[in-house]
Amino acid sequence: MLLLAAWLPLCAFPARAATIPLLHKEDKLRREIENLEAQWRAGVVQNDVNTANQLLADDYLGINPNGTLETKADALSQRRSGTMKISSIEPTSLKVRVYGDTAVVTSLVEVQGHDGDRDISGRYHYTRVYSRRAGEWKIVSFEASRVQPGSKR
Repeated sequence: MLLLAAWLPLCAFPARAATIPLLHKEDKLRREIENLEAQWRAGVVQNDVNTANQLLADDYLGINPNGTLETKADALSQRRSGTMKISSIEPTSLKVRVYGDTAVVTSLVEVQGHDGDRDISGRYHYTRVYSRRAGEWKIVSFEASRVQPGSKR
């Protein structure tokens, strides 16, 4: 019985050790997506059409806080027009979940900016979905909702 008790933990160790590389891989993928999110935010503040073109998938479809659908062509056109001016996007929370070749980002951000004459500053929750295609992460979907003033979250 004592021999069995001493042997069992040794049998379990290889199974636990095998999960360690998986955890490192997941952490690496999360950091990769977090870096892409930072590139996206910087690109929005700089109104960088090239960053948007690089990160958005050709079949991208987003839903803006006002409920309108946006394709990649729409997003690029909006940046080229320069009517939307975002001076800052600061995340107050960011969560990345990776499911194979798909990553889902949920975040709460503080935005400062204008869309034409309209002030769009405020807090927003958003979900952005990335898909890894041919070894590259591309944004395939986005949805944002404005957090109403006085809301606890």
